[in-house]
Amino acid sequence: MSTIPVTAEGKKRMQAELDELTARVPGIAKAIEEAREKGDLRENAEYHAAREEMGMIKARIQELKSKISRSEIVDESRIDPSRIAFGATVKMQDMKDKSVDEWQLVGDGEDDALDNKILCMSPMGQAMLGKKVGETVIVKAPVGDLKYKIQTITY
Repeated sequence: MSTIPVTAEGKKRMQAELDELTARVPGIAKAIEEAREKGDLRENAEYHAAREEMGMIKARIQELKSKISRSEIVDESRIDPSRIAFGATVKMQDMKDKSVDEWQLVGDGEDDALDNKILCMSPMGQAMLGKKVGETVIVKAPVGDLKYKIQTITY
C-alpha cells in the first residue's frame, strides 16, 4: 500500500468530509426504515432513493478512510524552496496570451481546478516539478504545447 502525499490542509479537509458523511448515516438509515414501513418496497421511490444515497455515502466514506490512512503530510521544511515541488504555489505567465495564473501543486483528493489546485501527477504538475523561477514550463496538450514562464514559487 503506497502512501499519498498531502498537505496538512488537504488532510484536514478529507477528515472534515469524512466526519460530515459519517454524521449523515444515521439520518439516512432512519429514512430507509421509515420508507420500509410504508409497505411495498418495489414501488417505494423514497426507499430506493434513500438506499441509493446510503450506498453512495458508504462508498465515499470507505474511499476517504483509505486515503486518510495512506496519507502522509509532506514536510515542506525539507523541500528546496528555489524549485517547484509538492505543495508549492506557483505564479506563471502564459507565453501566448501573457495572462498570469497561480497554481498550487497538491496530492490525490486535494485537487480542485476551480480553486487553482492541481495534482502533482497531472501533465501540468509533472511539467512544473523541479523548475526554478525564470524557467519555461512546456505542457503537452491535445491542442499543442502550452508554454508558461515561472514568475514566483512560494511554500
